Amino acid sequence: MEFRVLGAVEVVAGGRVLGVGRPQQAVVFAVLVAEAGRAVSVGTLVDRVWGDAPPQRARRLLQTHVARLRRVLEQASAFGGGAASVVRRGDGYLLDVRPEAVDLERFRGLVARAGAAGCPAGRRAALLREALELWRGEPLAGLAGEWVERTRHVWAQQRLDAVLEWARAELDGGDPAAALPRLGELVGEHPLMESLAAVYMRTLYATGRPADALHHYTALRRRLADELGTDPGGEIQRLHRQVLAADPVLAPPGSPAVPRQLPAAPRNFTGRLRELAALDRSPDVSAVVITAIDGMAGIGKTALAVQVAHRLAGRYPDGQMFLDLHGYTRETEPTEPAEALDHLLRGLGVPGTEIPAGLDRRAALYRTRLAGRRMLIVLDNAATEAQVAPLLPGSAGCLVLVTSRRRMTGLDHARTLSLDTLSLPEAVELFTRAVDGERLAGEPAERVAELVELCGRLPLAVRIAAARLGAHPSWRLPDLVRRLRDRRQRLRELEAGQRSVTAALDVSYQDLDPELRWMYRSLGVHPGPDLDAYGAAALAAGTVPRADRLLDRLHDAHLVQEPTPGRYRFHDLTRAHAADTAAADDARAAFDRLLRYYEHTASAAMDVAYPYEGTHRPRGAPVAAPDLGTPEAARAWLDAELANLLAAARHAVDRDRPGYVRNLSGILHRHLATRGRYHDAGILHGLALAAARTAGHQEGELDALLRLGTIHRWQGRHDEAIDHHERALHIARALGDGPGELKALTGLGHLHREQGRDGTAADHHERALRIARAVGHRQGELDALVGLGRIHLRQGRYDRAADHHRQALRIARGMGHGPGELRALTGLGHAHRRQGRYEQAADHYERALRVARAVGHRQGELEALVGLGRVHLWQGRAADPVLRLLTELGVDRADDEEATVAAIRTHLAHGDRAGSAACQQFGDTRTPPSRAERPRE
Repeated sequence: MEFRVLGAVEVVAGGRVLGVGRPQQAVVFAVLVAEAGRAVSVGTLVDRVWGDAPPQRARRLLQTHVARLRRVLEQASAFGGGAASVVRRGDGYLLDVRPEAVDLERFRGLVARAGAAGCPAGRRAALLREALELWRGEPLAGLAGEWVERTRHVWAQQRLDAVLEWARAELDGGDPAAALPRLGELVGEHPLMESLAAVYMRTLYATGRPADALHHYTALRRRLADELGTDPGGEIQRLHRQVLAADPVLAPPGSPAVPRQLPAAPRNFTGRLRELAALDRSPDVSAVVITAIDGMAGIGKTALAVQVAHRLAGRYPDGQMFLDLHGYTRETEPTEPAEALDHLLRGLGVPGTEIPAGLDRRAALYRTRLAGRRMLIVLDNAATEAQVAPLLPGSAGCLVLVTSRRRMTGLDHARTLSLDTLSLPEAVELFTRAVDGERLAGEPAERVAELVELCGRLPLAVRIAAARLGAHPSWRLPDLVRRLRDRRQRLRELEAGQRSVTAALDVSYQDLDPELRWMYRSLGVHPGPDLDAYGAAALAAGTVPRADRLLDRLHDAHLVQEPTPGRYRFHDLTRAHAADTAAADDARAAFDRLLRYYEHTASAAMDVAYPYEGTHRPRGAPVAAPDLGTPEAARAWLDAELANLLAAARHAVDRDRPGYVRNLSGILHRHLATRGRYHDAGILHGLALAAARTAGHQEGELDALLRLGTIHRWQGRHDEAIDHHERALHIARALGDGPGELKALTGLGHLHREQGRDGTAADHHERALRIARAVGHRQGELDALVGLGRIHLRQGRYDRAADHHRQALRIARGMGHGPGELRALTGLGHAHRRQGRYEQAADHYERALRVARAVGHRQGELEALVGLGRVHLWQGRAADPVLRLLTELGVDRADDEEATVAAIRTHLAHGDRAGSAACQQFGDTRTPPSRAERPRE
């Protein structure tokens, strides 16, 4: 029978664990076990169980508890393993049991035997190790009360003393590495305890890690000064001097049998299942296996390496070594290879007096000592391949894990593993495991998800956020989320103690040469989601080839990411850090250079993709730009850079650059319209309108009102569209701007026609046509002719409709105006179809379809397809997918085209199968425009 109090209070008999009842009863039992073999008075029991406020029936309750405990002991005796009983002694009770049956007594007995005079170091270590193994966690776990807390503290101190004695015994016995993990845990729990720090430093030194011993002394000195206002005591100062002087007194009496230098496995390690599986595969024992783990600061490289090392340690019976190379340690120079070899050789048991001078001789001895041995070596925080190469074994059987913020592509035969941020579920799990569960009770999952997203799913940032919440008991999760939402303050919020995202990124930044630092700061000014070498060259005022090389080097240093070939982006927290490092004057100049690049290149791209509007388009100053020689290349560039162009416009408003916003509105309008990007267009033109009004720029206000009114018309927001066009008409007439007036009249004509006011619409279009012809505005003439042609179609005047569309077609082809040609061809198709000339109608629709696809005009494609489907409907071609869709919708042959287009778009928006077939027919399966977005004309 065994009685346990060094953990949960319990009885073990015959291999079975028996509970001892509810908490008060368990406290009674714990008192009797702690005083095993000695009588405890009833008064003492009452005091220890209930403290200063015992109930009136305390003695009777005590008798009840004792009676129940006796039944537990009787049950335990029945299971075998000896006998024990609670007996009455005077005015009290006594637990009658052999001392060796009580874990507390066994612990004390083993410690006493280890402390006997003349006990050899090896025997001392074994006895103390056995004593410490009796501890199963917090003593008297789950119990509360004054006596419990007081006793728990006393026993914990006894355990701490035993750990220190055991570590000293291991040092004396020549196996200091065995004590290192447990000491590492304790110094975290007792950071100001100098006796513990001294033993830890000696153990670090004895295992070949003098630099870590010195780092620990520095941290202790700083902490004592900050928290207590004192300096370290004389004993630990002497030890510090001995470490600095490599005093032979500190050398272990014999080399450790097996080096075990791994730090404790990381707490709350989460996720990385794919990476763990890749690293967990049985390595090839016929060669040295080298795995280089790289990633940005705070991504969890060391945690992964240590986790894997612990999992694989059993496969390397000759030992595990760990060395921090300080490649990216703040205010510390990277460890020189020769110095690193000194640490590793000492860890292998080579006395300091036998370690040769010179890198080559040390490397040769190191490889000799590793020959024929199966060892796992973790080289953490490496700076360069040159630092690591001399530290690699020369023969088979060893596994080397290297971690670095740089890609170690220069290490021969090394596997590389680049870490990305955690997935959202992994980041949420890490945060919830690091925070007291009660703090998150009742919090919606969406709020935790938002918090880890604000941390960029970076493990360091997530852990710091958890620590911040833990350090502020009055905070709730929404308080922390609210603070992190402020982009300008986010990095400052992600600091806890000596851990800081900013500090980690500072080290990476300081490691860069001046040219790379300039590029890094310049990129921090970029407002969009990503960029290419041309954008980077504009920001940094350099050449494109130079920018390309620097981006590649920043990518190797994990300061930028490359999600697609040739396009680079920041992690959100790295972006904030880069922006913070840029001086205000440099940032303004870089942003202005970027605006000039975007303005010039967007205008050049539009000239190629939409040449017919070139004379009316704003121009930017010439800059280095990509070759956009074909419409396809130009449209691809505009699509790729659209998010950046819009972000630059928003930032230009904030930085008082209204002219850029107005110009970009004019440059991009046609592309946004053709691509159906109405929401983006509305935002951009709205910014341009506000900028123009703020600056009192009436011409800019006129242009923005016309573009915004056109967008609102296509979105079905007719009242707003009419208001914008009428305001534009008023300004145009006040300015005497003929082109502006005809655009406003044309827009109003379209709006009145779409609302069934054909007479008013025709009047506006005819007035626009007269102005266009008077001022020689060919596009205005084209728009007015198409508007009139559509009105004639609806009124059944098909010959006049065809005549107007033919005139529009000649103008469009003369200008090279693709959308105008598309509208004219579609209008002619409608006129021929309604006159029963189906072959001619089909021919015009098919030509319109080719033009629509060539210029990327999705809505024109849809309207041409609908017209073609109607022709097929009359011709009875039942296999046509558009025909099937029209039939399903119950569309009559005489229905209006615009109503049909709206019906199909609504059908497509709901994902019907027939709609999917029609979508395939007109070239893709992308989501069509929303129901409110009217077809363009």
